[in-house]
Amino acid sequence: MTKSEKIKNFNPNDIGNKNAGMYGLPFAQDECEIQIIPVPWEVTVSYSTGTAQAPQTIMEASYQVDLHDPFVSEAWKMGIFLDEINNNLALKSTALRKKAEQHIELLAEGATLSGNPVIDEINKECIAMNAWVKQRSLHFLNQNKTIGLLGGDHSTPLGMMQALAEKFGDFGILQIDAHADLRNAYEGFEFSHASIMFNALKIKELTKLVQIGIRDYCDEELNVITNSKGRIVTFFDRDIKQQQYTGETWNTICDKIIACLPDKIYLSFDIDGLDPKLCPHTGTPVAGGFETEQVLFLLEKIVKSGKRIIAFDLNEVAPGPDGDDWDANVAARLLYRIANLVAYSKGKR
Repeated sequence: MTKSEKIKNFNPNDIGNKNAGMYGLPFAQDECEIQIIPVPWEVTVSYSTGTAQAPQTIMEASYQVDLHDPFVSEAWKMGIFLDEINNNLALKSTALRKKAEQHIELLAEGATLSGNPVIDEINKECIAMNAWVKQRSLHFLNQNKTIGLLGGDHSTPLGMMQALAEKFGDFGILQIDAHADLRNAYEGFEFSHASIMFNALKIKELTKLVQIGIRDYCDEELNVITNSKGRIVTFFDRDIKQQQYTGETWNTICDKIIACLPDKIYLSFDIDGLDPKLCPHTGTPVAGGFETEQVLFLLEKIVKSGKRIIAFDLNEVAPGPDGDDWDANVAARLLYRIANLVAYSKGKR
């Protein structure tokens, strides 16, 4: 059966078929315009774990998502496919995570960074993980697919960013996050989840980093922002809210954010950028943050502006205990809307 025949025979109003693909869609992988790369990796998380399980739990939650998109008409026809989960990567993450936890515990008790072979081992394996992500990203980019990455922790998309630089040249990052992620080798790990944007800035094609919702950061990170000569623009959560308290609208603030962005944008979305009532089990929740519709309003305005979102990631989603799938349900709905908007902004229909 061809894709057009599958579209003709598919009823998007039916219950999600768990024997079908992501979101219950009937398409084979090569028929889907949108390819999601799962990266079940959380070696360097510094608080609670669980994000390595996110690709599977979000896949399961996706069958409960209704397929109407209020911005992209009949978006489901493009097709979204979750690439095969790399079990070897997941197993390696689990093994290395145990070593990382021991190292982090020693640091918390006053030990020094020097002389611990675990750091070198984890840094080496993170390089291999990044290389795999880059290769997989280029595989789909070379097929002219819209790509998204589903973590795992926020260290996972560096390889995708490197692939985008190779494929598209200059671009900017829109980071939605509670944390600045600008630490240099946090806890000794060069590729820590808390260092993703510090590492991204090493990509020469990255011309601008625009951060929004930041509300948990250290002096070191603030110095990086201050000394970036405008390469980093940060809309702190406190400033956004105080502007709204004095009468400024979110619409006007979004215009200011968009004005800072270049024409080609990579969206890097840490789920803890949301109000933690929406993601209570994320690795490092912080009070404050956005509602889902605030984020989607901004992304819709970006698309309307004519700027192009070239790819995206969604990270730090963690399932709750005893089968609590609230976080996964929130993430599955955001993933669907974001993927559709990104594809639409690239001219996919």
